[in-house]
Amino acid sequence: MYKVKVYVTLKESVLDPQGTAVKKSLRMMGYDDVNDVRIGKYMELTIGETADQLDAMIEEICSKLLANPVIEDYRYEIEECVPQ
Repeated sequence: MYKVKVYVTLKESVLDPQGTAVKKSLRMMGYDDVNDVRIGKYMELTIGETADQLDAMIEEICSKLLANPVIEDYRYEIEECVPQ
C-alpha cells in the first residue's frame, strides 16, 4: 500500500487574495516578520499495492482532478505504508 501526499498551490504569477488577507491579519497581530503568505491545499491518497505505474497514475489524478494546471502547481510524495 502507498500513501500519497499531494500539495497544491497557486502558481507564483497568480494573485492569492486569501494569502494576502492572512498576511494582513498577521501584521495586525504583530507578526511583522512574515513577508508573504500563500494558501494551498493538502490531500492524502491511499493506494493499493497493485497500482501499476503509480507515478503516471498520480500525475493524471493531479492534473485532471486535484489541481487546475492553468493556475495551480502541484507536487506529491509517495511513501510505502504497511496496512493496519
